[in-house]
Amino acid sequence: MTDLTGRIALVTGGSRGIGAATVRALAAAGARVIATDVAAPEALAAEVDGWSLALDVTQERAWTDAMEFAQEEAGGLDILVNNAGILITSPLKETSLEDWRRVQSVNVEGVFLGCKYAVPLIAERAARWAGGGSIINMSSIAGLRGTAAFTAYSASKGAVRLMTKSLAHELAGRRIRVNSVHPGLVETEMGRQLVSEIALRDRGDPTCPSDTAAVQPLDSAGAPHDIAHAVVFLASDKAAFMNGSEFVIDGGQTA
Repeated sequence: MTDLTGRIALVTGGSRGIGAATVRALAAAGARVIATDVAAPEALAAEVDGWSLALDVTQERAWTDAMEFAQEEAGGLDILVNNAGILITSPLKETSLEDWRRVQSVNVEGVFLGCKYAVPLIAERAARWAGGGSIINMSSIAGLRGTAAFTAYSASKGAVRLMTKSLAHELAGRRIRVNSVHPGLVETEMGRQLVSEIALRDRGDPTCPSDTAAVQPLDSAGAPHDIAHAVVFLASDKAAFMNGSEFVIDGGQTA
């Protein structure tokens, strides 16, 4: 079993879906977790004996406050999971500048700000662990390939992919590994939204994720815990030589 005993993790977008599964998985591996979202996920934090914190990832002051909280209440930080994200899809001609900026603000700037402000704390404790500190950025298979009507979302997730690789180079000397995770279709609220929008566009008939999963080699959508287990691995010393890597978890869809 992967052991994260003694480590402190912060997860954004932690109130539901992949974020909540990640909070639970990190805690099950022994980490103490700060679960964050726009509204503090207090019940989840209590469930895993962690901390909850309201954090709007688009606000710089919110990040400085979060790092103060991590230092004062938890004693520091070892693991950052930049999971918070939003999905807005529309054809190019129907994509407003406001929607474009909103997607980039949450999905790209939120990751940038998280990395910028978490690095000093993570670096302070990185020497304690064989694999150093760890930052895991949630991208998507939409950051690896193009899809019609996904211009804003794909651009944001592609930016997260290359931001991760640049930081992997920059932060290696501080013993901080930076990797990205690229989920495919996952059974979450966002996943169901995605399936409904694709189905409406293509056939005018919404369908369930298990039906749409026929486009991939495995016959079902992924579960949030499938992604969370990969995050736990990347956070651990078992992934000590993984840096700047793309962890694709999509049932073979991009294959």
